[in-house]
Amino acid sequence: MDLVKQYLVQSISSASNNLRLSTQQIEVVALLRETIMKSDELESDIKKMKKITELSTFAIRMNEIYSYLTQEYVDLLRISDKFKEHSQNLVKDLNNLLGTLNPSTFKQALNKLDENIADEKFSSEEEKTENSIDIDLSRRTGDNSVFENTNELTKERFILEEDNTQEELTFEKYEDSILKPIKPLDALLKQVKPDQELPAKLNEFTGVMKNNASLSLKIGFEILANMHTIVAESLQLIISGELNPVREVIESLRACLIVIVAVVRGKEVDITNYLNRAEDFGRKIQSLIKKES
Repeated sequence: MDLVKQYLVQSISSASNNLRLSTQQIEVVALLRETIMKSDELESDIKKMKKITELSTFAIRMNEIYSYLTQEYVDLLRISDKFKEHSQNLVKDLNNLLGTLNPSTFKQALNKLDENIADEKFSSEEEKTENSIDIDLSRRTGDNSVFENTNELTKERFILEEDNTQEELTFEKYEDSILKPIKPLDALLKQVKPDQELPAKLNEFTGVMKNNASLSLKIGFEILANMHTIVAESLQLIISGELNPVREVIESLRACLIVIVAVVRGKEVDITNYLNRAEDFGRKIQSLIKKES
């Protein structure tokens, strides 16, 4: 386990818990944490982020924390106090970052990590146009609310992106496909008890969640794809007997379902705790899968 990465990621999570986030902003936070955890050269990536306009202020704050953690001597007796201090200092910069970037523009900013700084501008007018469209769409709130209508943003993806499926895929069909199994699965999960015979339909829902994970990934909704994958893999482990469906497991699965519904319906509620629980559960499931393989 990389303790520096864990410290940074948990600092971001703690800071985000002090903000009232929309579902789009929650997705940016998740992408930011994922970027840190997957970085092979964290120090270098943070330095590159400092040179990217959209990320510079936040990256400077991250670099301060990184420098503290990698100094020769770290006072472990004060680490808890320093963590609270670092997390609190991140709140303002994280809030500013989330106020200017949506998931699409955040990914575009991250793409610059792999480019030379001199080539940060887009090389064609077509790419410039595409970027400006994304920025315009991210600001279609119409009022001073910090929340964005996720339903509308998702619909716009279907309109603007090329349809590569043989059958026309509309937002209404996607929404129906995603939401239809949620309530029945939630009801079924409440029937699952440790050391008892599993409901026969559990295997059927595993396939449904796999399909919806693929569908979500196809349109670029990574949060939804991840939530569906966690549920599908967990159900498989429960069916195979490798995961005991204790109360904590069932509630973690339900947290995934809550995130799915909130994102698809564009619910203007804070689901940060549910998302954090679901992602933590997902990491445990991945560790279990690797252990079994």
